[in-house]
Amino acid sequence: MSAEAVVTRVSEIQAMLGTLRGQPVTGGTAAPPDTSFASTLQSATAPTATAAVATPGGESTPYDSLISDAAQRNGVDPALLKGLIRQESGFDPNARSAAGAAGLTQLMPGTAASLGVTDPSDPAQAIEGGAKYLKAQLDRFGGDPAKALAAYNAGPGAVQRFGGVPPYAETQGYVQKVLGYARQYGAQSLSTDPITT
Repeated sequence: MSAEAVVTRVSEIQAMLGTLRGQPVTGGTAAPPDTSFASTLQSATAPTATAAVATPGGESTPYDSLISDAAQRNGVDPALLKGLIRQESGFDPNARSAAGAAGLTQLMPGTAASLGVTDPSDPAQAIEGGAKYLKAQLDRFGGDPAKALAAYNAGPGAVQRFGGVPPYAETQGYVQKVLGYARQYGAQSLSTDPITT
């Protein structure tokens, strides 16, 4: 392998790692998005993949087909689910919170168990569980993405008590960020004023 090929390969790996962490790729000589290492890896490991939920510039994650499939099965917007995963874990399947939430969708142990998730570090289980829980919150709050996300973050009881997104800075910031990411990923039908009470 030539030195130029090694440099190109390292740039591709760096771009993929940046994408997994939800960070923009700066510099480098990575291949165009449709021939990137991440795309090649995804197509090699997911032969029955559905259309990916691409980030701006065509970047994608190794989980795009899982996200699309789980979103379709559960009736949620794949861009909203992808935005939630980006905010919750930065696409790190081994993410853990100090409170005990784990995996790509940061499910608490009791919630994970109730959703049939036996291994939250398994991307397929975590994404399916997160999609189910997000759908439950959307159903509970009349399809309102802001209220559903607030319930995902602060709990449905807090949303019910306040009649909308609770006045917690963390939850309000969380809702704004997830909806912003979802818009970047091409979400359908998101309101322009996501914080409603």
